[in-house]
Amino acid sequence: MIDPDHITSLAHLLGALLAGALIGLERTYHGRPAGFRTHALVCTASAVLMQLVTLPWDTTGDMTLDTVRIDPTRMAQGIMTGIGFLGAGVIIKEGLTVRGLTTAASIWITAAIGILVGAGLYFTAVVATVLVLGTLSVFRWIESIMPAFYYSRLEVRFHRAETLAEEALTTLIAAQGFSIANLNYAQRDEGKLYEYAMTVRTHRRENARQLAEALKAHPQVLEFQITPAGD
Repeated sequence: MIDPDHITSLAHLLGALLAGALIGLERTYHGRPAGFRTHALVCTASAVLMQLVTLPWDTTGDMTLDTVRIDPTRMAQGIMTGIGFLGAGVIIKEGLTVRGLTTAASIWITAAIGILVGAGLYFTAVVATVLVLGTLSVFRWIESIMPAFYYSRLEVRFHRAETLAEEALTTLIAAQGFSIANLNYAQRDEGKLYEYAMTVRTHRRENARQLAEALKAHPQVLEFQITPAGD
């Protein structure tokens, strides 16, 4: 006869695997490095660890949960602390751009869902999974249509003798729909080049392409780089 505890354990693990896989599919679809398999493993691992505090166990022949008490909150705390290191591994900083924050957050909450499934709280786990999938998909659409500022890091270089005046450069940038903040100045290549570096923002993403075209066409601009900032 099959042990009821084994059936319960199997149900917990399969439920965690399914929840993690669903969240991971969304991440994989959008090309994130931590995707289908990572989220499935994280969620299942959390459920596995929670089995220590939700099912009877025996290590000496007479030791059960009636004689040994394990605090489930401590177990959950340990799981979430460990997952924090995994989440940090998918966060990448490139200049002013930080990528991977959403994926790190999805890994973190996937671990929490695994804990819920491992503890047998199926209703809460299902609701949490639906909310996570809705946040990653529906909220992405909301972000795409809501008005927002788009920030970029702009660096423009000139031959020192042909440097464009600051007023002329800011006028050119403003004409493409950008506002400027944190303007910095520097000399490069042993004083042969002069550089303006700044943070620019606009309400329209396509303005970055227009700015690039304007800088490319300007005869005094030697080099430029536009780096979008964001996840």
